[in-house]
Amino acid sequence: MSARHRCGGSAPIEDASVLSVWPVAQQTARDQRRGRYLPASTAHPGKMLPELARTVIRAYSQPGELVLDPMCGIGTTLVEAIHLDRDAIGVELEPRWTAIAAGNAVLAREQGAPAQALCLQGDARRLGRGLLDELAGQVALILTSPPYGRSLHGQVKAGHGRPVEKWDDRYSRNPGNLAHLPSHTGRGGRASFADALAEILAGCARMLAPQGRLVLTARAYRSHGQLVDLPDQIIRLAAGAGLALEARRVALLCGLRDGTLVPRASFFQLNHQRRSTFERMLLIAHEDVLVFTREPQHAAPPEEAGR
Repeated sequence: MSARHRCGGSAPIEDASVLSVWPVAQQTARDQRRGRYLPASTAHPGKMLPELARTVIRAYSQPGELVLDPMCGIGTTLVEAIHLDRDAIGVELEPRWTAIAAGNAVLAREQGAPAQALCLQGDARRLGRGLLDELAGQVALILTSPPYGRSLHGQVKAGHGRPVEKWDDRYSRNPGNLAHLPSHTGRGGRASFADALAEILAGCARMLAPQGRLVLTARAYRSHGQLVDLPDQIIRLAAGAGLALEARRVALLCGLRDGTLVPRASFFQLNHQRRSTFERMLLIAHEDVLVFTREPQHAAPPEEAGR
């Protein structure tokens, strides 16, 4: 990893930083990734849209700065950051996605990306406490999206009169993955989803440069028929980690054509709707983009920020 990144903060440099709604799905996800990502990338069921990553990176960082994704999946943040001349580091818990993220970063470099990326297998809960300690207080932008709940994405194949085959519709089978943690602290002290996410947010606060920003993309989702307001939960947990909400944007997951919304729902979402799995189910067509800054009283000590 190059040492060229600036340690100071960055100001928004694109109009996206003041817009309320970002149309990031004018092209389908497949078209956005075609030729830019390894074919194996399609296996991940919860990928961030490349255009969403590009929009955030342009708006909240500058060329030469350092971008971190502590739950990087297939490395979308890394790929788009180094194409935009920002060095990038990714952390990913699952070995399968770590390998694909590293491969995507290599492909980006082969395609002429001017910056460098590094992807590590590790647990984001350890940020600044044994993981990437040397970068504490130096990251201009942290961009990530937490895994959560049961996925409604994946690969399917419909056979003539045969049951639908589906695969790659889960982040992992690892019970320690954030997506599989219980909603409440379990027996034996097993951490809850909120407990683990709070640890990750605290680690992100340790990594941010004084004027840096943490940007999380998340959407509400349904669990057992009930709507879970994950963005609101993140805002409350972030406040406990010393992070202040600076802005809340909307990233459209549907296209816009002649003033009309063009759905981009997955097969699984449509199938649940047709089967009336959830009463009067409405398909969620946007993600919240939550932008946080570090509160002054939680700033890193001078010797730590200057390392």
